Amino acid sequence: MESSGEVMGRVFSGLLLTLVMAVLVVPLCLYAGPPVLAALAREQPQRQLVVPAHQQAPGALSSGRTEFPVPANLGAPLPDRQALGDLLDAELVVPGSGEFHGAVLDARTGEILYDLDGDAAATPASSLKVLTAAAALSVLGSDTRFETSVYEGGTPETVVLAGGGDVLLGTGESDETAVVGHAGLQTLAEETAAALSGREVSGTISIQVDDSLFTGDTLSAAWNKEDVEAGEAAALYPLAVNSAWAVEGQQYGARVDDAALAAGDAFAAALETAAAGYGFKVDPQVTRGTAGDDADRLAAVTSAPVSEQVTQMLLISDNYLAETLGRMTALKTGGEGSFDGAAAAVKAAVSGLGVNTSGMVLADVSGLGSGTEISALQLASTVRAALTSSDNSVRDLPYALPVAGLSGTLASRFTEDASTEPVGADGLPEASPAAGLVRAKTGTLFAATSLTGFVTDADGRLLSFAFVANGLEDNTAQAREAVDAAAAVLAGCGCR
Repeated sequence: MESSGEVMGRVFSGLLLTLVMAVLVVPLCLYAGPPVLAALAREQPQRQLVVPAHQQAPGALSSGRTEFPVPANLGAPLPDRQALGDLLDAELVVPGSGEFHGAVLDARTGEILYDLDGDAAATPASSLKVLTAAAALSVLGSDTRFETSVYEGGTPETVVLAGGGDVLLGTGESDETAVVGHAGLQTLAEETAAALSGREVSGTISIQVDDSLFTGDTLSAAWNKEDVEAGEAAALYPLAVNSAWAVEGQQYGARVDDAALAAGDAFAAALETAAAGYGFKVDPQVTRGTAGDDADRLAAVTSAPVSEQVTQMLLISDNYLAETLGRMTALKTGGEGSFDGAAAAVKAAVSGLGVNTSGMVLADVSGLGSGTEISALQLASTVRAALTSSDNSVRDLPYALPVAGLSGTLASRFTEDASTEPVGADGLPEASPAAGLVRAKTGTLFAATSLTGFVTDADGRLLSFAFVANGLEDNTAQAREAVDAAAAVLAGCGCR
């Protein structure tokens, strides 16, 4: 007959065994249950049963800067080249004309994991802006701001509005929370009026605009006339309202022919308003001129920092802003603020980041013009250089890239076609598995499309990539879908 102690011991042992079984069985059910149920339902189980944190797509952009993109798992294996190549080759093909170029690099080691004519010269379209962004951040620095100033002119009744590279001016008050309109001409005018009142100026004030910071042609010979007429670009000056778009607050459509004088006209109207009560008027006729070397500065406003301008440039693919940042980069290095100066400065800066620029030809620094030749490997290498740089300014580049399905030129991409694909419970198209995970710069011309960026794969390996299609004829949309599909492969692939 068992003693009470023996009974209690057996009870305790039973309870302990039950707990142990629970610990073992519950996880087993969680991990083994779905494949078993899928098999019973004759469905193919997914490769990855639990989505890791780095692969969980966000539903919206965060309000601030998130953790820097690093390999989510330093011990993660590299994708198998053959397995990865088979998947990418299957995506990078479209009916009709055109040829694809592609390169995928392991960000940590620089190892080339995929090479589809990756060394061949290609037309990158707006993916070129990745190089311009890297150059501006490395040379100018993230925190640099451009100044728009007012100086005394040759007579007491003359003031000179001098452009310092800010082409994102606003006509109203300066808005410290904005990128476009961070520096406002109304604020500049009010400070100017106050300074003039202290000099007891009366009568009519004449305004001159000094746009001599930039030199050379204002329109690139590489640009098509039709693109300029459509507002893709405009004559380049070192000051402009809203990146020279004709309608303030609208970032598409026509641009003004002479952004410098247009900014001068807006400043004249603002100064006329600010002058009320000070006893002087403003001549609405604005002309060009320069201030003397020893002229007193009356007032100044500063732009948003370069890091925010780079983000603006990449998000909306602003050609005018890209060319401006290129010229400001050239001036910082002692070069000329011209198209040739900008191209040379960008190429040199990217080379300084460790990218092999051999054979690279830049017709401009926005990607709009014809004649640019860059390889997919050079594009992917530039992204990798930014991901691994020890320069905090250069490390701002990954944050500036559009996010798949969420922001900028990628906001409407990496979403399924509602006419052919399932929709969610809210009736909206279901997002691609790459939505929220891929960060990349888009590029589209009539005969070319590209996608350049980075992603962390399903195993936690950080990859940089570039996919470019050239020689397209009436199949650009299909090629764009193909490069998106290739990036989605990287996002969901462990590939072994």
